[in-house]
Amino acid sequence: MSVRETLNKEKCPFCEQSQESFVDANNHAFVIRDAFPVTQLHTLVIPNRHIAGYFDLYDYEVIALHELLTIQQNAIRAVDPSVTGFNIGINCGVDSGQTIFHCHIHLIPRRKGDVTNPRGGVRHMFPGKGDYLSTRSD
Repeated sequence: MSVRETLNKEKCPFCEQSQESFVDANNHAFVIRDAFPVTQLHTLVIPNRHIAGYFDLYDYEVIALHELLTIQQNAIRAVDPSVTGFNIGINCGVDSGQTIFHCHIHLIPRRKGDVTNPRGGVRHMFPGKGDYLSTRSD
């Protein structure tokens, strides 16, 4: 096990998750609902192996995570037909906002009208960058 794999493992909330809290799982990853959801049904897809970053994952783990993301987006749409889109996000490193150093993927359901203007999506992390067409200087 590398230093990155053991980093904060003893305090990791994802390593301490009970299987009863799992929404779904496969051989290499599991799914839970976010404890601090941005929207209803905000979901986390998490590799079993305690590893800090997405770019440190093995290919088979990336495939396992992708399979669960696909299953979950279908499941979320099935239980809530008001879901019309998703944001998928991964924070990699302190400067990106990562606070739990066990890789995890956010699957955030979006609904028509949940924000005034969704254009630009994840670009809204930086104030003024979301509406990139109106700030363009051609």
